[in-house]
Amino acid sequence: MTTPSKPDKIPVGISSCLLGNEVRHNGGHKRDSYITGTLAEYFDLRPFCPEVGIGLGVPRPAIRLVDKDGELRVVGARDPDLDVTEALRDYTAAQAPAVAPLFGFILKKDSPSCGMERVKVYNGKGMPEKSGAGVFAAGIMARFPNLPVEEEGRLGDPRLRENFIQRVFVYHHWHTRVAPDLDVAALTGFHARLKLSLMSHDQDAARALGKLAASARADNLAAVAADYLAGAMACLRKVASRNNHVNVLQHIQGYLKKDLDGDDKAELVETIQQYHRGEVPLIVPVTLLRHHFRRNPDPYILNSWYLAPYPGELKLRNML
Repeated sequence: MTTPSKPDKIPVGISSCLLGNEVRHNGGHKRDSYITGTLAEYFDLRPFCPEVGIGLGVPRPAIRLVDKDGELRVVGARDPDLDVTEALRDYTAAQAPAVAPLFGFILKKDSPSCGMERVKVYNGKGMPEKSGAGVFAAGIMARFPNLPVEEEGRLGDPRLRENFIQRVFVYHHWHTRVAPDLDVAALTGFHARLKLSLMSHDQDAARALGKLAASARADNLAAVAADYLAGAMACLRKVASRNNHVNVLQHIQGYLKKDLDGDDKAELVETIQQYHRGEVPLIVPVTLLRHHFRRNPDPYILNSWYLAPYPGELKLRNML
């Protein structure tokens, strides 16, 4: 239950303009103060700009996604003869070795190269529908399906922000602490630490992942581990609900049933209910539980990530 300290920064990819680099088609940038301020304290932000990477200048003609007879192309907004689709695909493939060691990626919303979702796609009549993904973003997500990916605009939502950052820390731990010395004990130990967090996202998926981890043997370990990681990251992509958090908090409370007096039990029950009613943020019952477990340590809870999944200084649960 020890709160993660500030270790070496975690490598995370990012659309270059979000760092304040003047690489936009109009010569500007889209610097994001939360990313460059708070997240830069914990993440080693590594910039990518696909459009500059394929040789388009700054400033440059705007490009957009167009549906041409069912095929998605990236063409000039004013000059449809300018087609950079294959250049962007080639750039994406060429950047795969640089993306492989990353543990997350923050993309620029609405971009025909970097947008994660709901990017405008223009039909044959020139009418847009928000149904596409940028070519670079789509290629990265296809090549690295477990990689935590988010758009800067969505990071303004406290639940989506917490979800993304939690996934980055989990993914980083797997690749730096579990995968290098993978054995059955490492896999089952990872699940034991992650179980309560998984339950807060999807209880059915958490149970299924527990059964999957328990099925690991020396002769099937690689396959089970790959399936487990894919399942765990898919589970964590689902935004944790208030009801699921309450279920987990009450589950954790059960580990204190022999240790607390009547007043402490009543206070804890009421605090969890206050969170359930939306009267206090998640950090309030979590802090109270941490207080009780400091006085009454439990090996399972001390080993679990749920009460301290990332540095508390990020204050992510203060808004949940």
